[in-house]
Amino acid sequence: MTPETSPLERICVFCGSSAGEDSRYLDGATRLGEELVRREIGLVYGGSRMGMMGRLADTVIGAGGAVIGIIPEPLTHREVAHHGLTELVVTDSMHERKSEMARRADGFIAAPGGLGTLEEFLEVATWAQLGMHSKPCGLLNLHGFYDPLIAMLDHQSHEGFLQAAHRQMILVESDPSRLLDRMAAYKPPKVPRWIEVGET
Repeated sequence: MTPETSPLERICVFCGSSAGEDSRYLDGATRLGEELVRREIGLVYGGSRMGMMGRLADTVIGAGGAVIGIIPEPLTHREVAHHGLTELVVTDSMHERKSEMARRADGFIAAPGGLGTLEEFLEVATWAQLGMHSKPCGLLNLHGFYDPLIAMLDHQSHEGFLQAAHRQMILVESDPSRLLDRMAAYKPPKVPRWIEVGET
């Protein structure tokens, strides 16, 4: 399947509302945004106009792409909500924000960010492990940013706390184009589901 026929209509990107100490992270956000537009993939993200988040959204909007920002009301001032988007959704809570982001996306990418980025990405990766969705989850490992996390995931697998098939669910690439190629071609592994969708 070529990128042009990708089934990915919208990708949710988790990333920092800070720019980081290395300008190459912002450059990576620009490249990711440009690649999303080239493939006609819409962006779903956390709704801020600051840092990595702002650069990514501005790149997509500036190139004529569609951006849905989703931000909880308590953060609209702290993270300075972006009001130049295709759509800005303001939720009542963080839980509602994450649920809405997951509902609207066909896949998930973590670019460099802080605790919130890790928490949001690992939650959707856990949902994939539990069989609650079959959407691709990828780490955009710009300039080795996620090397320590990747080593931890490999260590968990080696020590028997993470099945190899579940470790392989998390796609890792340093280049946005290669990551999106792999996400477009993703097929979830055939492993027993821990939780059936809809089960309480």
